[in-house]
Amino acid sequence: MSSGHAPKVVVATHGHCFDGLSSAVLFTRLYESLFPGDGATFTYHGAGYGPAQSGVDPKVFVGDVNAILDFRFSSVKELTWYFDHHVSAFVTPEDRAFYERAAAESEAHGQRRMFHDGTYSSATKLIADVGRDRFGLDLTATAELVRWADMIDSAAFPNAKMAVARAEPELQLMTVVEHLGDDAFLGKMVPRLLERSLYEVARSDDVVEAYEPLGRAHGAFVELVARRARVVASVVVVDLSDQLIDVAGKFVTYALYPESAYSVLLSRSKTKCKISVGYNPWSPLPRRHNIAAICERYGGGGHPVVGAISLPADRVEEAKALARSIAEELAT
Repeated sequence: MSSGHAPKVVVATHGHCFDGLSSAVLFTRLYESLFPGDGATFTYHGAGYGPAQSGVDPKVFVGDVNAILDFRFSSVKELTWYFDHHVSAFVTPEDRAFYERAAAESEAHGQRRMFHDGTYSSATKLIADVGRDRFGLDLTATAELVRWADMIDSAAFPNAKMAVARAEPELQLMTVVEHLGDDAFLGKMVPRLLERSLYEVARSDDVVEAYEPLGRAHGAFVELVARRARVVASVVVVDLSDQLIDVAGKFVTYALYPESAYSVLLSRSKTKCKISVGYNPWSPLPRRHNIAAICERYGGGGHPVVGAISLPADRVEEAKALARSIAEELAT
């Protein structure tokens, strides 16, 4: 960038998400490698899915450079960079057309800045590969961050027990991010992970301290799921809508029911009801449904193997009926 002032870079990434955090780290490193010494300042916004939310709030895009990472596409002229791997990234055909046109036009000028690939297991890995292959980004310092982000987002753990036990400090940091990863958190954590290794940050005193109460809550959550889970054919259904739960832990049903194929978990926070749907990556049974397509029918989205739907918090009965319907569909 050659403007006369230090550019302001606004990064909207998936909030409360380890892949979203890691994507912001990789993108910042990529930008700084492309424009060294331009004095850019970075502002990070944690975007979230919820009822009636179809993308990043346009009011966020106040930078000289604006980026969306690991989140739905926004058809706004202010958008400069885009990286995502969700197959449900484009809410409307017009969004997809806008993206394809912008990508093609910038490609023609040798300045492509928008990249979507639904075959990728994480946005972090997509940014890393594009950064290395197109822009010559050195990934040496971030190799472990990329490896863990990709493992977490694709559930590529050796087994479900590892994912649920969270004995590794990196998975404890993941838990902290999922609970605390708002704008302020991102603004502090991204620079730390640019300056220090994931190994160091995950083992730092403040992360260990932040995880302690979250770890106890996670243990209680596992016990609650064990009590509430019921099995419908190859589907584990869990209704926790009578509780207030801000973050529902992943993979618990797979550890409890390793022979299951799918999980449908209904949780409720102060702002929304959330139906989390997933395929058990360790299941002996094949996946026969596209979960992203199912969730998209009801305003949600995700990937073929995992997705979610959000409804307003006061529509509990509707959420219960929808969860039952999805479970029945997956059981067929």
